[in-house]
Order: sequence, then C-alpha cells, then structure tokens
Amino acid sequence: MKMQRCFDETWVCQLGTLGGGNHFIELCLDEAGEVWVMLHSGSRGIGNVIGRYFIASAQKDVCRHHVNLPDRDLAYFSEGSELFDDYVEALEWAQGYAMENRRRLLALTLESLAASLPPFKVSEEAINCHHNYVAREEHCGERLYITRKGAIRAGAGELGIVPGSMGAKSFIVRGLGNAASYCSCSHGAGRRMSRNKAKRSFTRDDLAAQTKGIECRKDDGVLDEIPGAYKDIDEVMANQSDLVEVVHTLKQALCVKG
Repeated sequence: MKMQRCFDETWVCQLGTLGGGNHFIELCLDEAGEVWVMLHSGSRGIGNVIGRYFIASAQKDVCRHHVNLPDRDLAYFSEGSELFDDYVEALEWAQGYAMENRRRLLALTLESLAASLPPFKVSEEAINCHHNYVAREEHCGERLYITRKGAIRAGAGELGIVPGSMGAKSFIVRGLGNAASYCSCSHGAGRRMSRNKAKRSFTRDDLAAQTKGIECRKDDGVLDEIPGAYKDIDEVMANQSDLVEVVHTLKQALCVKG
C-alpha cells in the first residue's frame, strides 16, 4: 500500500511536466515564417516502472510453467492469460497518461506565451503522436500488436512529427502507408553515440558552436544532447522517403530542456 500511494502521488504531481534527457519544448519557424510550438515528453517514468514490474512478473511466470529460455529477458505472457490482460491494461493506461501529459504541457506552454507576447492566434489542429508504444492494428489481414520503438505511425495521410536534435531541423510529415513498414517511420534522428561518450567527446564550446543562433542551454548539463551526438536528420529523412512525405520543415528558434 505504501508503494502504491507513492506511485499515485508521483503520477498526479508529474502530469503536465516535461522531464529530462531528450525531452524538450521548442519554438520553431517553418518555411513560411509561421511559428510552431513543438514538445516531446511521455509518461514521465511511469511507463518504465510498469515495464520493469511486468518484465519481472513474466520471468517468474515462465519459471512456474517450467519454460526453458535461452535468455531470461525473452520471458513472455501467453495471450489470454490474466497477466497478459493486466499488462495490456497497464500499458494502455501509461500511453493514455503520456498523451494527456503532452496535452496539458502544450496548454501550459501556450498560456505562458500568451502572457508574454502580443496577441496571437492558435491553430485548431495539433499533432499529438506516440513513439515507443504498442498498438493493436490490422496488417496483412491479421490483428496484431505492433510495437514501435523509436518510431511513429505513418498511415496513409496521417500527420506525424520527426524532430531533429536541438540544433537541427525538424519535420512535420504525412504518412504514405507503407505496408512493408507496418505503416511506420522513424521518430527522429536517433543517437550516433551514447550520452557518456558525448560528454567525453565534446565541450561547452562545441555545444555553443553547434547551437549558434538558437536560444537554449549551453552548459555541461545538456552536453549529452549536443547535435553532434545525433545522426544527420537530413540523411534519415532521405532514407525514409518511401515511408513519409515532408509537409513542413521547421527550424528551432528556442529550445527548453528539462
């Protein structure tokens, strides 16, 4: 009960907050000079807690059923079992929490901007897409559980977001519905080196140079997020031209890291 109470207090207090690492809030300009608010945040660690709990449960469960696995990390639940149903319910709750977290965070960001800037009009359309998630979808005539890790859904005509690093371009894309990718595309550039290696390889001067012209933190606390630690977003987009088409190209003007 004590752990449950602590967990409840955590998710209530964190709803509508940013988080650290590669989570961000940005003001960007598109090719027409229109201003976009882009943010990246998720379930604020709760999804990770849920995942670790059910991984441990799966490992215990396969042992009870005397299943021999080549690696304990391959533990699983059988579809239709109580643990499987509990896992799917918890997973969908965490994904719903992440969606609501972004919705509230965007509302708070717009409220803050409205208090500081001259009056502006907000578009009614907002693009809110998951990455690192599971969805029940139909592909090739079958109902499947699709896991997208570092990927977003890119169904035909669906809008999505592909962010670059804090010093590079980002993209608003429209999915092409490529069946071979299960209607998916990359979520972003992806790292080309670990956070620790980035901290060893770059300096604050490198960070300042690579984020020149962008209002953002330029201290050791975000050195692991330096653009040089990420892959070339233009190359990534070129490699997935059969998955999405670019609708808008965005350039950061301000980036807030958690």
